[in-house]
Parts: sequence; C-alpha cells; structure tokens
Amino acid sequence: MNRRNAFRNLAAFFAASPLTRGQQDIPDTRERYPALDELVNVFEFEPLCKSRIPKPSYDNIAGGVDNEWSLRHNREAFDRISFRPRVLVNTSRMDLSTTLFGTNLAFPVLIAPTAGHQQAHPQGELATARAAAAAKTVMCVSNNSSYSLEKVAEATNAAKWWQLYPAEDDEATRGLVNRAVSSGYKVIVVTVDVPYLGHRERPLRDAPRAPAVRGEGSRSKRAEEAPAHPYGLQARPSSTWDWTYLARVKDWAKTPVLVKGILTGEDAELAVTHGADGVVVSNHGGRLLDYAPATIDVLPEVVQAAGKKIPVIVDSGFRRGTDILKALAIGASAVQIGRPVLWGLGAYGQPGVEKVLQLLETELALAMGLCGKATIGAIDKSLIRMER
Repeated sequence: MNRRNAFRNLAAFFAASPLTRGQQDIPDTRERYPALDELVNVFEFEPLCKSRIPKPSYDNIAGGVDNEWSLRHNREAFDRISFRPRVLVNTSRMDLSTTLFGTNLAFPVLIAPTAGHQQAHPQGELATARAAAAAKTVMCVSNNSSYSLEKVAEATNAAKWWQLYPAEDDEATRGLVNRAVSSGYKVIVVTVDVPYLGHRERPLRDAPRAPAVRGEGSRSKRAEEAPAHPYGLQARPSSTWDWTYLARVKDWAKTPVLVKGILTGEDAELAVTHGADGVVVSNHGGRLLDYAPATIDVLPEVVQAAGKKIPVIVDSGFRRGTDILKALAIGASAVQIGRPVLWGLGAYGQPGVEKVLQLLETELALAMGLCGKATIGAIDKSLIRMER
C-alpha cells in the first residue's frame, strides 16, 4: 500500500467515526448529498437548497427587509405559545381534512404565493403545482410566477388560487383577473400590503449579478418610464388604492376574493365591511416593513374582528406542525407555507416539495394526537397558553 492509499483509508476511517458524525447538524453537502428520505424536518432543506442554487437566487428567497427583525421575530414569537394537552382522549382515528371555498384539503396547509420558482428549479411553478396536487392541497400561484398563469393552471387538474398584484390601470388589471378566472383559478387573493417595495438589502447587494424576477405583475414599460418618486421610493399601483378597490375586483372575478396582508383587527373589520370573502394575515415573510409584528402575535385580534363571518388564513414563519396547530387553536382556518416550499424545490425539485408538505402533515398529526385532538374541528383556544 502506498502513502496516498494509506491516507485515503485513514480519512475514510475518520469520516465514518461516530464522533465525527455526531458533530454534524446536517450532512456535509460538499462530500455527499443526502437522500430525500434522510431528512427529518423542514429546516434541513434550507442549507441543501442554498448549496444548489446561485447565491443571488438564494438571497432573494431567504432575505428580509432592513435589519431582518420581522424575519427573525416571525419564528421567535411561536416560542411564547405553549400547549395544554389533554389525555385519555380517543385519537386512534385521526382526520386532518378540511374544506375551504368548496375545495377539500387533505390538511389545512396551503402553498403561499411566492415569486419566481425558477430561481430554485427549472420546472419552477409547474413542479410546485404538481406537488400540491399530490399532497391534495391548494397552491396559490403568484402574480410573479416564472410561468404564465395559464401554463401553471394546465400543469394539474387540481384546484388552484391566484394572487393578484393589480396593474397600473383597471383595464390591465381586469384583463389579468379574467385570464385567471378563465384558466380555472377558484379564488383570487389580492395582496394589499405593497404600496412600496421594501428595502431588502441582500438582493440589493447582489443586484449586478442577480437574474431579474419578472412575471404577470412586473412593472410595465409605461410604469418604468414614469417620473421618479420624489423620495426615491419604488411605488406600486396599490399606493393609490383605498378599500373601494375591493368591490371592483369582486365584480371582475365573480369568484371568492381574499385580502392578503392584514395585520390589525381594524383592517380585518374593514375587509368584512367591504365584502372580502376571507383574509390572509401576513407580513410578507418579513420582506416589506421591518418591525411589523409577527403574524402569530396579531392573529388573535384578526380572528376576533373577523368573527365567524369569513375564514382567516395566516402565513409568515411557519416551519413546524406545532406552529400550524397553534394557529389553528387561535382560530385560523388554514396556514400558508412560503419559503420551505422553495427550499424543497431548490434541493430536490417536485419530490422535495412533496416531502416538505408530508413532514408538516405528519408533524401536525402527531402534535394533535399528543394534545388529544383527533380532528381539525376539535381544535380550539383551550389547547394553548399564550404568554404576554
């Protein structure tokens, strides 16, 4: 045996050592990419996704705004909620299914609208839509999808929702809504929390080498030629809206219309007053206004304001089945998942998205079973204790 072979054998011995393996939080992707069935929670997908996609794409997916306080706080806020589990309850027959706007879901987790899935994988939203169909849940397709809304609609026969960023004028916006409805989208989700683009510093630093993320809602040539904002802000069409705009969208859509971006009870009340069919509690994943509250913190006041008149959905920061159970206990009808879907897509394509959803479903079922709740309908506020 020569010296080179001896060194290789010694390196292999240390690599196989239980001590060495115990020091690794996740497999070292430089040496070996783990099989999909080796991953045990959603968090493990992020570094694998990061290792497989360009840095500007990862930064665009991962980054928050300014100091990223809201991004961090979305996660930290869950730690202030604990369970009050009940025992000696028959949970041998679990049922996580629910129904939203006439669509039966295997469990109350939907895919949130996130832009440019081709940043993570060439198949982009087509793969994500197929994963949602396989998991028997709903994908809300972003207005800034990598593929046209028609092409994503054709990817599966499963029910889908569509997110609307209204265009510069009513004619263009109505055209978008008509295309979505004609393509079979069952619900229109109007995002209302983006009058101006947030100051996201990671993508700004990557700007010279970052690929543009363009889609149906990208700024038109006419908008790009408009006079610069006096304060240097990147204004969006929604900076000119008020609550009366919702009636126009409802008239065009003739489908359920949800309002996404609600963070206060007052706005939830206005959404009900102006005819919204549901609201999505969202701080845009910490990507718009830093020091916006964590969505799980404001969910109670939004649920109270909405009463039982309309469903309340929530997103931003959900990573565990226990996170989902806490939101359901507060009164949410469902939870939307954003970044973890892109992590799964970037790491493994469609199977990765399916695995992310499967892990969340299994974690939710386990948490419910351990808390003495066999069905979604059995979950209520008595299940949790919220610290102040």
